[in-house]
Amino acid sequence: MSLAASPAVTADVPVVRLSRRLAAPEPGWTLEVDAVVIGSGIAGLTAALELRSKVDRVLLVTKTVLSSGSTVWAQGGIAAALDPGDSPAAHLADTLVAGGGLCDEAAVEVLVTEGPERVRQLIARGAHFDRDTTGAVSLTLEGGHHVSRIAHAGGDATGAEISRALVAQIEAVRDDPGIEVIEHAMVIDLLTADDGTVCGVTLHVLGEGSRDGVGAVLGRAVVLATGGIGQVFASSTNPPQATGDGIAAAMRAGAQIADLEFVQFHPTVLWLGSGARGQLTLISEAVRGEGAYLLDTHGVRFMPEVHPQAELAPRDVVAHAIVQRMAATHSDHVLLDARHLGEDFLRQRFPTITERLAEAGFHLGSDLIPVAPAQHYHSGGVVTDLQGRSTLAGLYAVGEVACTGVHGANRLASNSLVEGLVFAYRAAADVVSRIAAGELPQREPVDRGPRAGLVSGAARSRVQRIASAGPGVLRDRDGLRQALGDLARVPSDVHLRPDVMASPQAAEWETSNVFQVAAALALAALVREESRGGHFRTDFPAPDDAWLRHVVLQLGADGELGMTLRPSTDGHHA
Repeated sequence: MSLAASPAVTADVPVVRLSRRLAAPEPGWTLEVDAVVIGSGIAGLTAALELRSKVDRVLLVTKTVLSSGSTVWAQGGIAAALDPGDSPAAHLADTLVAGGGLCDEAAVEVLVTEGPERVRQLIARGAHFDRDTTGAVSLTLEGGHHVSRIAHAGGDATGAEISRALVAQIEAVRDDPGIEVIEHAMVIDLLTADDGTVCGVTLHVLGEGSRDGVGAVLGRAVVLATGGIGQVFASSTNPPQATGDGIAAAMRAGAQIADLEFVQFHPTVLWLGSGARGQLTLISEAVRGEGAYLLDTHGVRFMPEVHPQAELAPRDVVAHAIVQRMAATHSDHVLLDARHLGEDFLRQRFPTITERLAEAGFHLGSDLIPVAPAQHYHSGGVVTDLQGRSTLAGLYAVGEVACTGVHGANRLASNSLVEGLVFAYRAAADVVSRIAAGELPQREPVDRGPRAGLVSGAARSRVQRIASAGPGVLRDRDGLRQALGDLARVPSDVHLRPDVMASPQAAEWETSNVFQVAAALALAALVREESRGGHFRTDFPAPDDAWLRHVVLQLGADGELGMTLRPSTDGHHA
């Protein structure tokens, strides 16, 4: 990566140059399929199940095991207008408010109108949601919603139950010759034809089963469902495998990426000291939905004076309020008070959270729980249309890796699972119809050129510190420019340098992805000179209508990260 002055947006914005492929061994084996799905969260599993019986051959690839996608960690639930007193229109209204003026209303319309039926189909696939005394699906309230529309399972284990049900469906057809599952496999890069069409992927398989090492999978369609970017930051609720692989691979192939600057920091993550790293314990918004309060370290409740919905304000509002209260009280955390809800109720409603807190020495029903914001969800990603198509032919993106336009500047609570579900169905249907129409022929990949790079795995903590200090919860011009400058000094061609110990392997590939996403994110955050949703600039603390547009990034053939600003008012998402 290198920096120089660029007049693209303002003369003060640096140029970012990134490698267009990762250094890797030549593929030692080749597999040809109709469609390859990368990822095993709700979006990837749903897409694979929908494709399995409708095209001849599907490959499902996951980085560890099938049940390890980010979905399994989702606590609160899945949002859909299932109650007769609710409506898609009301769900749409709440989503648009949370999105801060940057949602694509057509995408939100799709989400809220198709969501209820997709949830019912999920139930038909074996997912067991909590029920009330009448036998109806039990619905609760979360921040930003004005109606109880959050379906949950096992109290606070919704994602785990959804993952269990979908994995069971995959396991039931695993011997079907029309589907192959490869676990412990990481996507290195997308394969592209001479016109930029995506025609497969290179994979590294960790010696499990008959395929190992680096191989090439040729496919008529590639569906990215690789999840989020949590490990770009020092503190995150995301699992360790969330290293931004899909966004980085799509960016290297030339796909458009948008809204990267909108990072959702969950307000209430267990605070275990400044040295805590890796995946941290999230305390679901549903705990506040049931009536828990936020107190500062002096015991003062502060959210009612910040927002009419108090603790149930949109997540960005709560996270920013917490950070500002921490600064005012010279503390590094605030306190979550659920004691008045009762030990028995909390243990029954939130068994998973209760257990995880107990492991850390806290009791939800009797203790004030120290909490602070940590990276949780990413609203940006690979630009897609309403069918999940990216800007590159043959490439689809669904779930958190995608920028569908649903979330805008900030995700409404519990919209992520339903988004993955709805758009996975749409993407799979589009792949099926286009293959049947002969619109997705198998293409031959070509070499994208010499700009291969690699960042040492040992540099990951350095990159995470830079990302957390620059495009973290609170941002400013000096911090973001400092982050870009610091990232530019991280060697990104270590395979060519005998003085740096590194070789093409999983740790290096993951760290290279973390590095590239961090650089693109910092650049987008520097350009957006306002505060909106998951992007908060202390030097531009208010929203500005001039910024009702999307920052769209695209890597050029020369490795320069180009930028376009696209209005959000033209009815078509970036």
